[in-house]
Amino acid sequence: MIRVVLPSNLRTLAGAGKEIELEVPGQATQRSVLDALEERYPALRGTIRDQTTKLRRPMLRFFACEEDLSDEAPEAPLPEAVATGAEPYLVVGAMSGG
Repeated sequence: MIRVVLPSNLRTLAGAGKEIELEVPGQATQRSVLDALEERYPALRGTIRDQTTKLRRPMLRFFACEEDLSDEAPEAPLPEAVATGAEPYLVVGAMSGG
């Protein structure tokens, strides 16, 4: 079971709680987790990553085990602690402004 934590705006859109538990078939990668998340919560399609390219939206970052995974390959395995549910996979809204 993979634990996913979303920012409040995406939780509201999905109608989900602070932490979501997902069954992810096969190896736990960013792509497989996001695929499972979008399948369970269709309202999130196109909000976390582009629907066509499947690339991360610019104002979102991905973290796990105190590491920024935003620029990792989508097919790279997630840390073991995330794959086993010991640590959550975090989707975080980036801060910007001037």
